[in-house]
Amino acid sequence: MLRAGCALARCENVADATALGARMCQGTFFLRKGKLMNKDNCLRVGTYVNTHGIKGEIKVYPHTDDVTRFSDLESILLDTRDGLISYDIESVKYFKNMAIIKLAGIDNINDIEKYKGSDIYITRAQAVPLEEGEYFLCDIIDAEVISDDAEKIGTVKEVLQTGANDVYVVGREGAKDLLIPVIPSCVLDINTDEKRVIVHLIPGLSDI
Repeated sequence: MLRAGCALARCENVADATALGARMCQGTFFLRKGKLMNKDNCLRVGTYVNTHGIKGEIKVYPHTDDVTRFSDLESILLDTRDGLISYDIESVKYFKNMAIIKLAGIDNINDIEKYKGSDIYITRAQAVPLEEGEYFLCDIIDAEVISDDAEKIGTVKEVLQTGANDVYVVGREGAKDLLIPVIPSCVLDINTDEKRVIVHLIPGLSDI
């Protein structure tokens, strides 16, 4: 079974948090096995940060909660200026927190160096199955944040994983970013289908 995807999170007291998802990149398509597919059906799992050696291996910074999931993948999609390009994986090894991936058909550093900095995606079909009450953190990115008083606060820019609980970094127009801890008393509902988060702003939270 293929296991890969963005980092997972478990939500508390959230009715609808079981959808698969990915950071969306509007209007971009890729050609894979003769079919034109929308990037909305993909998950970002890493970034190609550098080459490794001279034989075409790439060093990948993972955007997953388990870097070793790359070992279970048969292929990846590399996001390039020309669109998404599908590569079969020949081998994977690990160094510290990085995955070192050898792509099939790439045997020279010059064949892959030009794509350095590109994000790496997989299809949703390759993603790790979610349990009830779980969602991909990348589903929350760009979600609209609304208070329980129906006030629009902003959008989620980033999710910080602190160990104790996740923290949503909410971008606000004309104001500093707001940090919202993902705890039951603050985050009341997460709807990944509609890209919407309902929160309760406890006293002093906006001053963080």
